[in-house]
Amino acid sequence: MQRARILILAAAVLAAAPVAAMAQEAIPAEQAVRHVGKEGMVCGRVEKTRYAQNTEGEPTFLYMGGMFPRHTFSARIPGDQRGKFKPTPEELEGRDVCVIGTILRDASRAEIAVTSPSNIKLATIK
Repeated sequence: MQRARILILAAAVLAAAPVAAMAQEAIPAEQAVRHVGKEGMVCGRVEKTRYAQNTEGEPTFLYMGGMFPRHTFSARIPGDQRGKFKPTPEELEGRDVCVIGTILRDASRAEIAVTSPSNIKLATIK
């Protein structure tokens, strides 16, 4: 059932994604840590967002794969990129998205450092 949901999600995202992303398979947020060091498209529900104004670079985090602090994946948006996002990062909370980029390790979790709004796509998980 989960695999079927991810395949439907991937089809919906790839229909709207750039050609470069078309070769990528959707990775559930819960499994992203298995793909550290690789380019990938991590998909799931944004459980919580956090704007870290008092942290260097003022990043915004999109927590996926479980509720913070037990999430398995986060997308990190640099503070200087926040204004470029429509919908805003906070408006993504509770929505299904796919994040495209290099999957890195952050403590025991996986993370993608988002470099552009085009790295995040709204998705439909059925």
